[in-house]
Formats: sequence, structure tokens, C-alpha cells
Amino acid sequence: MNGGANPGDLPYGVFSRPGEPRRAGVRAGDHVLDLAAALGDEVFSAPSLNPFMALGPTAWRETRERVREAAGRGDHLVPLDQVTLHLPIEVADYVDFYASLEHASNLGRIFRPREEPLKPNWRHLPVGYHGRAGTVVVSGTPIRRPHGQRPSFGPTEKLDIEAELGFVVGVPTRPGERPGAFEDHVFGVTLVNDWSARDIQAWEYVPLGPFLGKSFATSVSAWITPLDALEAARVEGRPQDPKPAAYLRRSARWGLDLTLRVELNGEVVSEPPYRDMYWTPDQMLAHMTINGATLRTGDLFASGTVSGAGEPGSLIELTWNGAEPFKAADGRARTFLEDGDTVTVTATAPGGIRLGEVSGTVLPAT
Repeated sequence: MNGGANPGDLPYGVFSRPGEPRRAGVRAGDHVLDLAAALGDEVFSAPSLNPFMALGPTAWRETRERVREAAGRGDHLVPLDQVTLHLPIEVADYVDFYASLEHASNLGRIFRPREEPLKPNWRHLPVGYHGRAGTVVVSGTPIRRPHGQRPSFGPTEKLDIEAELGFVVGVPTRPGERPGAFEDHVFGVTLVNDWSARDIQAWEYVPLGPFLGKSFATSVSAWITPLDALEAARVEGRPQDPKPAAYLRRSARWGLDLTLRVELNGEVVSEPPYRDMYWTPDQMLAHMTINGATLRTGDLFASGTVSGAGEPGSLIELTWNGAEPFKAADGRARTFLEDGDTVTVTATAPGGIRLGEVSGTVLPAT
């Protein structure tokens, strides 16, 4: 069962019972609150959260208070083991950033060992790329090992994970319109695993960056935690040198004191800290719209791999591209993912906050 959320967080998702249509719900412990029934609002009868997210922050805050009251009454609660959880949003666009200094430096050393680890632009802007919205899948969806050039053609031999934090846009903008404050547009956060085929990526990424090595699958949690639930987790962002351009300068604390946990077949292999990320999500939002690009309800943008000193969020870093295997609990030396492996990413924050997990199991290539 997808889960892992704290009842106090009241994260939003989409569920169904056998023979019934999908609709919006909020997780309350081991139950899901049927929002359409509990609040009497048809916006929650939609098969995604998009119509609700488009209403904006005033509606989000008012609804959160109503949800607390409804959850406390105990009506319209459905046991989680009686429902199926679905992709909570209709993903409009998907953007993945590269916001961890440690991760970017490590991959620079691995892929370009005779060059400086960071490209000259990295400290001046949040580097990112556009992914494929159509291959974003909900936690629990099996992941098929992809084929590609590496440079010979065949199934990837270096299937990897990227433990990330994703941000979900609710309020859109018009073409050429600058967005307002971060919290006026972003509804909430969700855990992301941006699966990666490192051998395909290494062959194709110069000169235009990630493509087929990333686009085959991106897993997200079934639960979106609203920004209001993360108030106690907000911290100052990491110091930046040089000073960013004016449009990238921070005006609020949008660093987040989250600790991710990466499990491989139930064994914890890393616990990367999100608070050490170099670029904060408000800066990511500002950068991806500065050229006039629009925001759309359901846009998903992710942080890129969350890595800290000694706590990497990917296997390519943990094993230094396979050159330094780690010993699993069963005594085997491991590098990249094998068929049948299950990867689960969870996260916690001060105040007992737990984000909904994101999990996936690797299936053999066809």
C-alpha cells in the first residue's frame, strides 16, 4: 500500500473503490477521507486534484481547516486497504532540475574526470531539463528496464534511481506573465524517483543533456503534502556565491529541512538531507518562467537528485559508477539495479512530518 504519511499532514490523493469512479481524498492515518462526501463539494468528484488545485491558496487554506474538522468527526472515512490509489494529478509539464551541489559535483567528476566538476553556469542558474509528462507514474507502478544505445543497443546495464523532491503547481500563469510569490502558485510537494539509465545517459547527454536515459519512467508518491503542512520545516536556503541575478534572489525561507531515506529491498542505503540543496524551489520556479514560459495547473518540477556529504541519492554516486560496490544485507556486492529490486524513498521533517512514500519494482526488459 502506498503511504507513509503522518495523519497531521493531511496529504491529498486520488482513490477509488471497486466499481466506483476515482475521486479526491485526504489521508487520515490508516484511512482516506472521501472529500466529495465529507465536504459536499463536487470539485472533489473529479478524477484528479487539478480542479481543486486551480482554485488557489485561499481555497487551499479554507479547505484544510474544513478537512481537519471532517477528519475529526470520523465520517466518510474509508480504510486504506479497501481502496486503490492513483496518480493524484494530471501532469501538465514535467521539469527536472539539478539543484544539489554535491550531486552535480560527483557526476561531473564521474562523467568528465579531466574537467572541472561544475560547468561555469552552474552557480549562476538552476540547471534543468524538460522530461516527459506521459511517463510520470504513481508509486507502486512496476518499472520496465529500458532499451537504448549505450553505445551498442540493448537493455540498460546501469539502471539507477534519483531520490528527489517534487513541487506541484496549482495556479497557472498567462504567456509572458511573471508569477507571483512561490506559495501563490505551488500547491504542495511529493516524493519523486526519477529512474535513470546511466549508460544510455552517458552516451547521449552531450551536447543537449538528458533524453532517453531519463524519459522512460518517473515515479511520484500517491500523496501530495500541502505547503502549509511544511511550515515547521522551512529554513534559510544554502548560502550562494556568487550572488544570484536579481530575479533569482530569495525573499522568503524556502529551504526545507527534510531527510530522505532510500531503501533497496527494505535495506536503508542512504539518508540524504534536502536542506543542503544549493538551489531552492522558489528559485527554480522563477528561473523556469523568466523567459515568459507559462505555468499550468498540474505542472510538476523536481529538485534533481538530493545528495549530501556521504549520503548520495543515487547508486551511481554510492558506487562511483560501479567501481566501488557496496555490500548488501545478504552479503552480495551491489552496484546498479537488478531485475526484481524494489526501491522505496521516504522522507521526514521536524514536527513529525512524514511524506508519502514513492516505491517501484524493476521488471526485466522485454
